[in-house]
Amino acid sequence: MSNKFIAIFYAIIAALCYSISTPVSKLLLTNVPPVFMAGLIYCGAGFGMFFIKIFGNKAVHKKEAKITIQELPYTIAMVVLDILAPVFLMIGLSKSTSATVSLLNNFEIVATSTIALIIFKESIGKRTWIAIVFITIASIILSADDIVDVSFSFGSIFVLLACACWGFENNCTSRLSLKDPLQIVTIKGIGSGLTSLIIAFIVKQYILNIQYIIITLMLGFIAYGLSIYFYIYAQRILGASRTSAYYALAPFIGAGVSFAIFQEIPRGSYVIALSSMIIGVYFTAFEKHEHLHIHQLIEHEHRHNHSDRHHNHIHAIPLMGEHSHLHIHNMIEHTHAHTPDSHHLHEH
Repeated sequence: MSNKFIAIFYAIIAALCYSISTPVSKLLLTNVPPVFMAGLIYCGAGFGMFFIKIFGNKAVHKKEAKITIQELPYTIAMVVLDILAPVFLMIGLSKSTSATVSLLNNFEIVATSTIALIIFKESIGKRTWIAIVFITIASIILSADDIVDVSFSFGSIFVLLACACWGFENNCTSRLSLKDPLQIVTIKGIGSGLTSLIIAFIVKQYILNIQYIIITLMLGFIAYGLSIYFYIYAQRILGASRTSAYYALAPFIGAGVSFAIFQEIPRGSYVIALSSMIIGVYFTAFEKHEHLHIHQLIEHEHRHNHSDRHHNHIHAIPLMGEHSHLHIHNMIEHTHAHTPDSHHLHEH
């Protein structure tokens, strides 16, 4: 199986993990305040991954490159954006209808792709744009229960700001995707989670029920921790925009879980939206991007092996399998199929 399809598999697993968030959160929100829940979910992700890093297979994690001072700006931006986005979303929720917020939330897909193209110069081909259009249409159909209730208001601006924050955050995380995913999720979760908990205590929106706290932490570990972990692995190969497209499967999986939990019957709009989503995923999965391109001289550190066409440097003592160290890529010009991973960020 090629690296691309392995990355697609990781992106779908990430969507599957995240999909349980909405139906389970719906059950918990009757007893857990929203801001407090957000803090617990992020802490569940961060501390859960921290314990895996401490007690997990250290031989595997040693192969991963650690975040350095050079990645500090992206790391800080990632945490700050994960704090701002929920705040903007809560303001939007307080000033808009739930139908409007659900509809506008799908702007995150477009925001991620547009920011990736304009600011981070990620290549987005015609097939990917077609896929994004179909996926966005599918998400709109799925989230708009009643188009009559959808309206644009002052609160909508804050929802769009939240989506823009997540769009930037997705791209910042993409720039860190070559680094240790456990370290990234730990920093993201603990940094954003503790800040959200502090906000919850300041505004006095919290509970001290141990049972609900533990359940919410476990939800965060699965729906956010494991989801982000696999999402980062997918971004290594697929880039920000394409991973975001596959991640858009999450609402459909979540809707399916909701149908089972709440014993609901799928609406006709769900079937139509699912068909549009399948078309979008097809265009993304089978996109082929190949042309003559130049790799500029670069020095960086990440997990790699010597079986591809880009890591042909020589070791004094030969190393087998995957490993991580600071290495140099000499300038090279060649042609092959590729995705916008960290080695193919050239302009078109």
